[in-house]
Amino acid sequence: MKSMLYVLSIFLKFAHLITQQLNIVMINRDLIRLKVVQIVYAYYQNGGKNLDTAEKELFFSLNKAYDLYNYLLLLMVEVTKYAEKRIIAGKNKLRPTPEELNPNMKFIENRFTAQLECNEQLRAFVENQKKTWSNDEEFVKSLFEDIQASDYYKDYMADPYRSYESDRELWRKLYKNFVFNNPKLDALLEEQSLYWNDDKEIVDTFVLKTIKRFDVKLGAKQPLLPEYKDEEDQEFARRLFRRTILNADYYRHLVMENTRNWNLDRIAFMDLIIMQIALAEILSFPNIPISVSLNEYVELAKLYSTPKSPSFINGMLDAIVNQLKKENKLTKN
Repeated sequence: MKSMLYVLSIFLKFAHLITQQLNIVMINRDLIRLKVVQIVYAYYQNGGKNLDTAEKELFFSLNKAYDLYNYLLLLMVEVTKYAEKRIIAGKNKLRPTPEELNPNMKFIENRFTAQLECNEQLRAFVENQKKTWSNDEEFVKSLFEDIQASDYYKDYMADPYRSYESDRELWRKLYKNFVFNNPKLDALLEEQSLYWNDDKEIVDTFVLKTIKRFDVKLGAKQPLLPEYKDEEDQEFARRLFRRTILNADYYRHLVMENTRNWNLDRIAFMDLIIMQIALAEILSFPNIPISVSLNEYVELAKLYSTPKSPSFINGMLDAIVNQLKKENKLTKN
């Protein structure tokens, strides 16, 4: 009986760890909003002909963002493998140096990347998508050499103390300093997928969250971030996109009413798109506070439009919201 209780307690602890790991998702509503802006803009630029095709494009682009997340996780494994190849090549020289014969193995024996390499979900991604870094070994080599020259690497290698936590922390620092804002990597990713260049900044934040959440106790079963939290987020993406397009005339009418006799042609097209999507969200999702929607689309204006756009969009949306409240067409706060 005691042994059964012990096994049950271990199982419950493991289940609790798994549950804790699943509280964050890769495709969250920030990324969904960003993608809807991109796809709605492209929809109108292409003549606004086929709503169903554009919706498929939206979900395809979200799937590609999740592929990028896995691909960037795999990059850490590939850098470690390259470092191991260098050590083997050094030992196999005709006249290896004493350092090459007895190399410091700490980097290639890093327990975090060893756990990542055997991760069941990452292995499934490699198997299903057939994605590797084998065609970009020059970039992997360059990245490793930059890492090798850094103080992060030198301090880590010089420290005789070893722990899983220090191994994981090394890669958090390396990722933040060498993979974030890496122009060579950005150019390489853009060659592979037109979607990835815009996605990388937000996907980088999810990779860092994943590194921090890795737990040695979970081994190969460590959960990566799920693609979606649930069907509700998928429905959010679909509904936001469709409402934006199908109710476009009404949303643009609201903008026109608050432009003080301006013609719509005087408003930057991207500003109009962002306001159209923001109004679709404000009027279609009663559980999302207005302040959340306003803040999200002002931030997107900073990313995609002119320097003056955020304050313009904020003022316009605020005026429209106040108008709708006065007319009792909007009751949420």
